[in-house]
Amino acid sequence: MAVTITLWQVFSAGLALERSRGTQPFEFSATGLVFDFSVVNLQHPLSVLILQILVIIIASRLLGWLMALISQPTVIGEILAGIMLGPSLLGLFFPQINAFLFPATSLGNIQFLSQIGLMLFMFIIGMELDVSILKKKAGSAVVISNASIIIPYALGVSLAYFLYTRFAPQQTTFVAFSLFLGIALSITAFPVLARIVQERGLTQTPLGATAITCAAVDDVTAWGILAVVVAIANSTGIGGALMTIGLSLVYILLMLMVMRPLLNKIAHKYTVKETISKPVVAVVLSTMLLSSYITEVIGIHALFGAFMAGVIIPDNVRFKQIMAEKIEDVSLVLLLPLFFVYTGLRTQIGLLNEPSLWITGLIVIAVAVIGKFAGSALAARFTGQSWKDSLLIGALMNTRGLIELVALNIGYDIGVLSPEIFTILVLMALVTTFMTGPAMSLINYLFRKTETEQPVIGLLKVLIAFGPPEAGGKLVSMVNSLFGNRKEGLKMTALHLTPNTEISIKNARMYEEDAFIQVKQIAAEAGIDVRAIYRTAENVSQEIIKTANRGNYDLMIVGSSRPLMGQDETGGKARYFFDKVKCDVGLFIDKGFEKVCNILIIMETNDESYLQEMAGSFNPGCKIDSACLLPLAVPVNGAQVPEIKPVRLDGGEDNFSSYDLIISTLNCYRNQREAGANWVDGKPSILLISQGSR
Repeated sequence: MAVTITLWQVFSAGLALERSRGTQPFEFSATGLVFDFSVVNLQHPLSVLILQILVIIIASRLLGWLMALISQPTVIGEILAGIMLGPSLLGLFFPQINAFLFPATSLGNIQFLSQIGLMLFMFIIGMELDVSILKKKAGSAVVISNASIIIPYALGVSLAYFLYTRFAPQQTTFVAFSLFLGIALSITAFPVLARIVQERGLTQTPLGATAITCAAVDDVTAWGILAVVVAIANSTGIGGALMTIGLSLVYILLMLMVMRPLLNKIAHKYTVKETISKPVVAVVLSTMLLSSYITEVIGIHALFGAFMAGVIIPDNVRFKQIMAEKIEDVSLVLLLPLFFVYTGLRTQIGLLNEPSLWITGLIVIAVAVIGKFAGSALAARFTGQSWKDSLLIGALMNTRGLIELVALNIGYDIGVLSPEIFTILVLMALVTTFMTGPAMSLINYLFRKTETEQPVIGLLKVLIAFGPPEAGGKLVSMVNSLFGNRKEGLKMTALHLTPNTEISIKNARMYEEDAFIQVKQIAAEAGIDVRAIYRTAENVSQEIIKTANRGNYDLMIVGSSRPLMGQDETGGKARYFFDKVKCDVGLFIDKGFEKVCNILIIMETNDESYLQEMAGSFNPGCKIDSACLLPLAVPVNGAQVPEIKPVRLDGGEDNFSSYDLIISTLNCYRNQREAGANWVDGKPSILLISQGSR
């Protein structure tokens, strides 16, 4: 007891001493005891940082998901999350919460962590850059990419003449300000463009290949110009700028001539995931950090070094994939969102408190769109592209996204941009990225109205959507067995989606090859032409429905999958397809399917006789039996059914084993399952058909 009293006296004396120093601990009394909540360390730097990261990740993922629902790149949601958590929204309406979450003393921690995240991101971008594309670049891509840099750059420099006096910081020269504004208006976000091309299934089309090539050339050119601009802005005179540029050239030569061959040996030796040891990862990351350090010391920013380190990673797809997998999740999910919030904390929309500032912002956006969109579109048209493809290329090249924010933050850090023009340019990046999707949809809609298609008599358009490669192969085999006699009139499209919009370009190509290997093999053996569509999507079911409804298909077939809770294959995603897809929908329940020779059609009423009409177009080599049943499984007079086959559904003798495929309707299947029909769980595979709404 004496010890307890002594400890309590010491604790009380400590509290009194704390009060005497002016500290006001948060305390309350309960049963005579005083609890000091200052010991919880709510304001400890580590506690603050952990809470900040948690809030940032949740906000970025939530808004990214909302943007995906309206077919926008998730990066827009992440940018909006940063702006909303900054002084433009949270700080404006809830200043106390903003001050608690992002106290001024904590911004340095966010800045440094965000820079690490950016370095990892730029390293991945460098790895994604396909140098072989640049080596084999077509003449049209060179013309378009150069025009998409030169035209907006010239407009940006011209616009700087009118903005310099009001928006340039005092110590900034006109040369630095104008050159930087030019590069800010001429940047294209290669990662966002590539993901839009993936999501819209354009990767294997001439349009998609041209756009990606143009963006790759544009990306390298823009970063090269930005490095020169930063060198000029950081130097005190022309001599210093030339020294920085000269050192940069020496650095690039060392990276290409010394470091690349060394890494090439490592990549060829360690090409299997099991042999990528921690020392190898350490060598690669050390190369990135050393490269970043050198460029920072030279004076052209650490991000250039990280980007260059990614570029020199040898073109070994497996090695790059493994390295990307080790880095992407941490950099894209954990650290990169910190950069968006740090940018949002610097973006003060409240500074645009005069009509003239908003007018200036609209002018900047208009000049940026005219320079990039119109410049790219006219250059594409000049090289012989159609007006539709030219406008689509212009819309894609107008995307700025995250790369624009990186460049703007560099300009802000080196003192070239004032807070007002920084805010205007951030809004410009947001608007031009947001408008890409709607602009492409509008262009497709306008040209679809002018393009007339001659109807093809007897044409059957079938879409199959699948996940595992073997499922795609079975669906192709089944469609060929049913409609293979109509090879000239059969147009089959195979769709595979990856539920991740943040995979790299090269990984996406590898996933695409793996997904369609069985589809293409079976199609080649059957002598039929199958169009393959690969996309990445945040919401796979929604994207399948969009594809089916946009493609004007006659029939869509998907494989069944049991829901997480329950045994009904017709629920969950399947029900979503039946309700939303306009064409006829088939749900395939695979039970060891191999081929179709004998088919049984089961109906409940003659109202489902459309199955008989569909069977009329099946391959004549298939033997088709049919049964029309009441819900209680009693055979009825099938006056409109070519052949009635008595079928026992009361658990008696199984007379279904001779069939390869049973075709029925969705409602019939569900009623028969409730009635305990033995064909529902029998041996043959099942194809359930639901008529579309059109």
